[in-house]
Amino acid sequence: MEKKNSPSTVSRRARPAKAPLSREIIVQTALDVLAQGGLEGLSMRKVAAALDTGAASLYVYVANLSELHGQMFDAAVGEVSLAAPANETWREKLKRVLISYLDVLMARPGMAQLAQATIPFGQNTLRLVEYMLGLLREGGIEQERAAWGFDLLTLYVTAIAAERGFREARSEVLTHVKATLRNISADEFPHIHATRHAMTSGEFARTPWAIEVMIDGLIHCTFPPLDTLPGQPAEKGRS
Repeated sequence: MEKKNSPSTVSRRARPAKAPLSREIIVQTALDVLAQGGLEGLSMRKVAAALDTGAASLYVYVANLSELHGQMFDAAVGEVSLAAPANETWREKLKRVLISYLDVLMARPGMAQLAQATIPFGQNTLRLVEYMLGLLREGGIEQERAAWGFDLLTLYVTAIAAERGFREARSEVLTHVKATLRNISADEFPHIHATRHAMTSGEFARTPWAIEVMIDGLIHCTFPPLDTLPGQPAEKGRS
């Protein structure tokens, strides 16, 4: 006698076929997992579970979690806007792209921390580096200074994103800091007392201002000769 499936039983053959895996699908799914649980909640196993597959299947496309981090960061950097009005100066364009980079880092919990732990060189990252170096060179900043300046500016923005993310997750910390500053002793800490309100003011005005300060520093600060830096290997043939 033929056995019939009960109404509540779904044949495995009736289930929709899973979409084939690819590096792009894995990276996008990993970004979704990051957005839901932050960097601490990201693992190959969780990404595989979100794709309804086993973790071993992912290693065909990415070597390990570290490589996945790099691919994720590069994909996110692809969201940074390089568009700018033609009449903007190089400084305005530089501020614009750095603020866009900050927005991308802030869009997903843990992205700033991932950026701090990753040294990616994917195509999107290379395009961002090339664009920013081009702006710095357009401003008359020589190559070595531009290279260090790019590093300094992006490190600052990444640190700001990480700090803001921490404050959003632990709002009670900032509340405690503000309470401490309000009650600070003017006799014991006169300078802190005088600036206690300014120390926590202007959250969103600070970043553009800090970028301007760093750009001015890149232009005016004395740049050290590269062959005299501590730890710099001596050139062959030089005593």
